[in-house]
Amino acid sequence: MSAQQRRAQLVALLQDSNLPITGANLANMLGVSRQVIVTDVAILRAKGTQILATPQGYMLTGNSGDKVSRTIAVKHAASPQIIKEELDLIVDNGGFVRDVIVEHPLYGEIRGLLMLKSRKDVAEYLERMQTHDAEPLSVLTEGVHLHTIEADDDETIKHIEEELAKAGYALDLE
Repeated sequence: MSAQQRRAQLVALLQDSNLPITGANLANMLGVSRQVIVTDVAILRAKGTQILATPQGYMLTGNSGDKVSRTIAVKHAASPQIIKEELDLIVDNGGFVRDVIVEHPLYGEIRGLLMLKSRKDVAEYLERMQTHDAEPLSVLTEGVHLHTIEADDDETIKHIEEELAKAGYALDLE
């Protein structure tokens, strides 16, 4: 298979998946090394293919099926326990946490892909935060941040927003 054929196959694999695929899995599927996948992704991106590199693997942007998406504003302390409570609340109520966004005075919008769909994902995210001694982006904005949330329908997202408000996490926009 030529490099061009392999890259077309890589895009096809990502199009067929609603979930991220790790570089190692793509490498196994295509019979190449992970480094070849990294290079192929870089070339595809340079040619305009919208590929996201998430903590869980690669995916095409907008590849979330028939989901409804909304950006919500929240504010809370950056403690791991509070972050866990907020994210668990979202996933427990049927939400998928695509990202976290903060507004930086120098760089403008900074977005970090989270891709959290379960308590297991939330626990792994918090474990990576602890392992790497990393702070959440919200420390840059005194706890104010946005999340892009996806769910099956508008009612689910509205319910998540209501639960975040009850818990004191929703930023009052009025």
